[in-house]
Amino acid sequence: MFLQFRYLPAMLRVGATFCGAMLITFANTWGANLSANPPNQTAPEREEFLSLADAVLRALEHNVDITIGRRTRAIRLTDIIFERAKFDPTVNLSFQTQRSFQPLNRPFFGVTGERLSEPMALETRQAQMNLALTQRVLTGANYELKFNPQRTLIAGASGFLFNPGYSSDLTFNLSQPLLRDLGPKVNKTPIRIAQSNAKVEDYVFLDKVLTIIGTVEQAYWELVFANENLKVAQASLSAAEELLASNRAKAQSGFMSVVDVLQAEAAVASRKEQVLLAEKAIRDQEDQLRRLMNPGQGELRRQVRLNLLDQPVQVSESINLDDAIETALQKRPEVLQAKKTVETGDLQVNFAKNQVLPVLAIQGSAGLSGLGSEPSDMINRNFGGDFYNWGVGLILSYPIGNRSAWSQFTKSQLEAQNAQSSLENAQQQVILSVKEAVRRVQTDFKRIETTRAARILAEKQLLAEQERLKLGLSITRYVVDFQRDLATARANLVRAIVDYNKSLSNLARNKASTLELYNIALQ
Repeated sequence: MFLQFRYLPAMLRVGATFCGAMLITFANTWGANLSANPPNQTAPEREEFLSLADAVLRALEHNVDITIGRRTRAIRLTDIIFERAKFDPTVNLSFQTQRSFQPLNRPFFGVTGERLSEPMALETRQAQMNLALTQRVLTGANYELKFNPQRTLIAGASGFLFNPGYSSDLTFNLSQPLLRDLGPKVNKTPIRIAQSNAKVEDYVFLDKVLTIIGTVEQAYWELVFANENLKVAQASLSAAEELLASNRAKAQSGFMSVVDVLQAEAAVASRKEQVLLAEKAIRDQEDQLRRLMNPGQGELRRQVRLNLLDQPVQVSESINLDDAIETALQKRPEVLQAKKTVETGDLQVNFAKNQVLPVLAIQGSAGLSGLGSEPSDMINRNFGGDFYNWGVGLILSYPIGNRSAWSQFTKSQLEAQNAQSSLENAQQQVILSVKEAVRRVQTDFKRIETTRAARILAEKQLLAEQERLKLGLSITRYVVDFQRDLATARANLVRAIVDYNKSLSNLARNKASTLELYNIALQ
């Protein structure tokens, strides 16, 4: 029994070795089977080269909001046509014919003059055409030009000059306001408001375009950061692996403890995790950028690696704050939209002020008449000027108190004041946003300088600590810490450079000068 207990650990080691070999063999076989028959095969990756300008153009071309904005602009243009159409002339044409038999309450009838004891039927046949031209003009007047020819036949009647007879009337009617609704300025108000609303929609569309471009730019530079951050993580992993290899060699030679090897192994594991996270961040950011370009569901499912062509700038740009503010105040969509709203408010105030006036209109009419046995005789007499009529008059109307018009006038004044306040508020917001954007650009450029200096110092500290470690004056943990500090310094520098480019994009967005950078013209 003693011998059995004595050699039991050795037997266990042999058994463990055998079992381990079996597990390794099984694992290798299982892995080979998985490799031979993968459960989910993905399509091969496709590499795509992409510049910032291409990304912006593709996003604008396929963006749903842009498509909706274009349609909305077209709708506003139809509103202008609708208001202008109110002054289009209208032609009315009608024709009717009728035949009637009416009882005649007369003792004599017909050409013979025969005395009747029973009512006789009076047959009348009539055909009439009505042709009219009406229009409202910019002065506020409404006119109507009418021509009404007709043919009348009374069967068996001899008391008419012409039977059948042809008669016609040519009439011109005009009504011109003298107070309310007088003049082109008042009557063109709905058209000018529709034009102003269409212009506002243009500025809304411009704001959408600038927002989309800014979003694409931010996503593009974030992908640049993700790519550079992966390089930083890979460099940090390489440094950690070199340290681990050095420590293992020294430990095997007896010049370093196992603890130093374990610390180096832990550092390598941590750096591998950072590499994995950086790779995932790249994939995530690639999807975000591709989503902004609206590739469609089928294309979005594919595995596409984006190879970015544009590199971030690292040089300082001269910025004049006053010029930047003036540019923004002249070009920012929200300011232009607020100005148009103020103009619309002034139009509504002037229109409401006119509607307070009483209705006073002059009306006039003139006409010519004609009669004959033939249509040609009727026309000749109609335009001969022998038979005519005319008339003129005034109409005055004013509601007692006129509270409806006065309330609308007060309402329009208050709305105009609100529009002016909104304009001032928008201008103030633009000034503050431009100042903040300029400060951000300046701060981020200074960050590039400071983080670059911090990276250089971190490199020097790491080199010095590595030399101390070679001489046996330091420990692995200190070197690992300095490696981590160097990786952080490199990442901070990359972040500062990318943030600087994002700040330049943000400044261009705040100045509304983004379209000029890409030579884009809105249509």
